[in-house]
Amino acid sequence: MNLQVLVSTMHQASNDYSLLDKMNIQSDAIVINQCDRNHFEKLNYKGHAILYLSFNERGVGLSRNNALMRATADICLFADDDVRYVDGYHEIVMREYKEHPDADVIVFNVPSTNPERGTPEIKKWHRLRFYNCLRYGTYQFSIRTKSIHKANIYFSLLFGGGARYSAGEDSLFVMDCIRKGLKVYASPLIIGTVTHNESTWFRGYNDKYFIDKGALYEAMTPTYSKLMSLQFCLRHRNMFKKDKKWWEAFNLMLRGINEYKEQ
Repeated sequence: MNLQVLVSTMHQASNDYSLLDKMNIQSDAIVINQCDRNHFEKLNYKGHAILYLSFNERGVGLSRNNALMRATADICLFADDDVRYVDGYHEIVMREYKEHPDADVIVFNVPSTNPERGTPEIKKWHRLRFYNCLRYGTYQFSIRTKSIHKANIYFSLLFGGGARYSAGEDSLFVMDCIRKGLKVYASPLIIGTVTHNESTWFRGYNDKYFIDKGALYEAMTPTYSKLMSLQFCLRHRNMFKKDKKWWEAFNLMLRGINEYKEQ
């Protein structure tokens, strides 16, 4: 088996491949660089095949799909440009897939170096299902490429950085995998770290935050979107109480649900 890292980045300069060093890339990779030009290049980086594609377009879902549709390796890792992989990550990932041949998706530990923006720790190997799959970011996802292609699973273009709704493309992706019968697992092994210096989408608990959250719940589960929105507002009301009353937040989430339905 072989592995590719699918990197989503923005505004990388022409002929500047320092990102590969910064991320400690030790395998083949596809880099999708969203910028103001279109350019395609194949290069050899320390013996690894790198496909470096620059597109004049925006949207993290579009970026990941552009990489995914071109992926040829047996196993792929999704990555953001603030990830730095540990030495030997290739062997760590491949070993997990060899030891768990039924796995279609494995979510790995990628701890944050920013104490103010931590990532959930995976403490033991376990199966992910609808009720416990929404805590993880795409940069933690690895996939058995053939399984994803066969199931025709891609990232939503409506959610995530640069899209209409500001976040949630990762949750929709993993839920789609589970909904289509793929086996998704979480591994306690660490494959890298993520800087997480600044959120690309969170701008406080404003109206858009709750509208987008409501739209996401409607996209995930239309039957229970209103119930999930109410549960979220009641359970987390202390988190946003300085900005919104819980019923104000709930009404905004209902607005997001209705907006998504009308698309």
